Amino acid sequence: GLWDKVVASQISLAQAEALTVAFLSEWVPAGKSPICGNSICQDRRFLVRLMPCLERYFHYRNLDVSTLKELARRWSPELVDGFSKAGSHTAMADIRESVNELAHYRRFMGRLGGHAA
Repeated sequence: GLWDKVVASQISLAQAEALTVAFLSEWVPAGKSPICGNSICQDRRFLVRLMPCLERYFHYRNLDVSTLKELARRWSPELVDGFSKAGSHTAMADIRESVNELAHYRRFMGRLGGHAA
């Protein structure tokens, strides 16, 4: 999957970092967006070590959907059972699943999720 694509790529790590920062800069100002996704601690560590300019482009905070899942599992387990993932584990599929999972939990968060309780 992903590893084979990385090995076959003609784009260096430094080029990938620069291209990603350039893309993000078209959509969000530096330092404004947290890193978002599922279990993103390792993603942040990877960026700190291998793509420091990209890591610094993000806000220092994280928006980890896995945290919401763990809270739901403990406080309202039926919420977790109400969402399932395809589990294809491609980058774009994982992004879409994280967005959909966050939207799922948001529906149950009352005013905190942007809806009247």
